[in-house]
Amino acid sequence: MLQHQIHKQPENHMMLAVCVDTPGGPENLLLRQVRRPQPKDGQVLIRVHATALNRADTLQRKGLYPSPPGESEVLGLEVAGTVASLGPGVTGCWGPGDHVMALLSGGGYAEYVTVPEELVMSIPAQLTLYQAAAIPEAWLTAFQLLHFVAVVKKGEIVLVHAGASGVGSAAVQLVRLAGAIPIVTAGSSDKLQMAETLGAAAGFNYKDEDFAEKVNNFTAGKGADVILDCIGGSSWERNVACLAVDGRWVLYGCMGGKSVNGDILGKLLSKRGHLLSSLLRSRTLQYKADLVKAFTERALPHFSEPTTFLLRPWTACYYQI
Repeated sequence: MLQHQIHKQPENHMMLAVCVDTPGGPENLLLRQVRRPQPKDGQVLIRVHATALNRADTLQRKGLYPSPPGESEVLGLEVAGTVASLGPGVTGCWGPGDHVMALLSGGGYAEYVTVPEELVMSIPAQLTLYQAAAIPEAWLTAFQLLHFVAVVKKGEIVLVHAGASGVGSAAVQLVRLAGAIPIVTAGSSDKLQMAETLGAAAGFNYKDEDFAEKVNNFTAGKGADVILDCIGGSSWERNVACLAVDGRWVLYGCMGGKSVNGDILGKLLSKRGHLLSSLLRSRTLQYKADLVKAFTERALPHFSEPTTFLLRPWTACYYQI
């Protein structure tokens, strides 16, 4: 866990933020004074207590995933903190000092951040600010993939790659909540054990065994109805091999490469398979607002039930104020 103390600054129009002038490794991160954002119409100003580290942040730091036009170039896609002030036109019931968490398009690695009120969520009573900081980006991504893209149904088999990752561990639990059956791949026995603790019905080590064969054996030859895939090119043949007829293969990352060689179209066609893809950061405000609303209504209440979700607060890499 990386922890960096940021001391309270005098009241002025500046704040501390983690910046990147030259793309590269973590040694290129800079802590410096920048202008504090002011909440515009419909926005909430949050005093940041914690922000989580996502793969998108590391890609942006390397210069591979720039912030959307008009958004903050400061890293950080999710935060937890307290409401500092409200912009004009805010219609919600937020008030100064409220504990909140929020989905961002950028700007989380700073003392303050502004966010449209539609993307602000209350923090469940049993969670700390540091646990809450690990929720918005990972959990909303997993919820989006399952319900907005794949439209998962009760009883379906869902194969989750990288089942011990932030999105993967969230997806396993959300699949269970939806009444479907999660199975996972991961690269070590410890990761597989953790995923099974979170609710995975089975786990396969992609380094030591053919996960397609294992998935087909587990499903008695039927295959997975849904595949959540952040790997991409290196595993496409095995994905198609264990995809059920009329199954949905959802691509949301390319950690295993972007290039594909071979008869992917013919093999996918033989399964009548659906190849879907999705990103969250570049979505419209309305889409994100609809997503936050659905997640808040259908999933967030269960975070108050400790037997339902087993959050991993140590996945949050936070900057404590």
